[in-house]
Amino acid sequence: MEHVPHVLFLTGHLAAPGLQRVLTGLGDRATLPFTWQVHDLGLQVAALMTADMIRRRLPAPLPPELAADRIVVPGRCRGEVEALSAHYGLPVERGPEEMKDLPRHFQRSAAPLDLSRHDTLIFAEIVDAPRLTVDAIVERALYLRREGADVIDIGGLPATAFPHLEDTVRALKAAGLRVSVDSLDTDELLRGGGAGADFLLSLKVDTLWVADELPHVTPVLIARTPDDEQSLDEAIAGMRARGRPFLADAILDPIPFGFVESIARYQRLARRHPDVDILMGVGNLTELTEADTSGINALLFGMAAELGVKAVLATQVSTHCRRAVREAELARRIMFAAREQQTLPKGLHPGLMTTHVKLPFPDTPAEIAALAAEVRDPNFRVQVSEAGVHVYNRDGLQTVTDPFAAWPGLKLDGDASHAFYMGVELARAQIAWQLGKRHVQDRPLDWGVAAEVEGDDDACAPVASTRPASRREQEKP
Repeated sequence: MEHVPHVLFLTGHLAAPGLQRVLTGLGDRATLPFTWQVHDLGLQVAALMTADMIRRRLPAPLPPELAADRIVVPGRCRGEVEALSAHYGLPVERGPEEMKDLPRHFQRSAAPLDLSRHDTLIFAEIVDAPRLTVDAIVERALYLRREGADVIDIGGLPATAFPHLEDTVRALKAAGLRVSVDSLDTDELLRGGGAGADFLLSLKVDTLWVADELPHVTPVLIARTPDDEQSLDEAIAGMRARGRPFLADAILDPIPFGFVESIARYQRLARRHPDVDILMGVGNLTELTEADTSGINALLFGMAAELGVKAVLATQVSTHCRRAVREAELARRIMFAAREQQTLPKGLHPGLMTTHVKLPFPDTPAEIAALAAEVRDPNFRVQVSEAGVHVYNRDGLQTVTDPFAAWPGLKLDGDASHAFYMGVELARAQIAWQLGKRHVQDRPLDWGVAAEVEGDDDACAPVASTRPASRREQEKP
């Protein structure tokens, strides 16, 4: 008979009944691919669990009544679960931060998604390169590479001298970067290509002779004017006759100056030349539309995946585009996976949902009230539901939509450090309630790829809190 793995879920006293309900809700035990058991470690709050507490409170090896094939600890459990795995001689893993996410957690772990692959290069343009020093260009280029860029595009400016173009290309190449030179000035293209650039943006049918001068460079072809598709076809034929690699760009126009028609141009280009590698420049949409670029990039990279676009030129010049390259890096992987697995781009990765989340409020007001009724200590808990922000301790529960309304009931007039802590925590909770984001006490709000996050890259690892400790101390083991 096939062995069915048994999973031991560790929790605290307050969370144990809710965890039992969630696991029961997974379905008939006879149909699940595992059996399960909940074990209360004897501490009040599961979120305060640490690896050291587990080691002290759970015997190793596990006693017969707790025998398991795998141990799942709360998602906010602090410490090294790898060390616990070695200690108990079986896998120990963090679950999701909220117990109500367990069904989705097990669904994902049953069919892990590979987001390591993509087939689209990201060209990241430095548009003001002629006005920067070589060192400043290299510094920015290295940052863009860390954000996900594969090629650094050096943009020339009309009627602006670029005397250090060659030095710039050589410095970028010396730093191990792939380089493109972006100019409509053939002299600049020749100078950049001669210094070692890998790509040239952009050549027309009338300037293909530049490619003849630089046989090591891959050109990007454009039409004489965006709507002159015949001239782009002629340029493609010219490069094919030369037996040289190239990319072709149909030019993406901004809204409302032909955006929809330009998408159709890319579609026609892909249909006429299914074997041609296409480059799409997205800056005309991201830079010239005042909207969050994460959603714009998701849509554009979805179209790029359908069209088989092999390269995207991205810019992050406007302040609202400051994460455009990072967004593009994630979007290309999500859309590649969706296309290859023929699945909707839902539930694959939350990083592009920077303002909202799919399931912002895991607990109902009634469930929070029931939990608050069990609290017997002065530590403040802050949770968010559709009804607003809930703050409670042994002295009672308040539900507010404006944190200032909670102040009198906190009774912190003489405790400046905790007044500051609660101000920060309630402000986070209010933002989460207003926008529909997930709030987790003592952790900053998750803004996806839109914000820098210091510390551990592991999404399961807790972020260290700098809060005062006297009224929010961790439970003593």
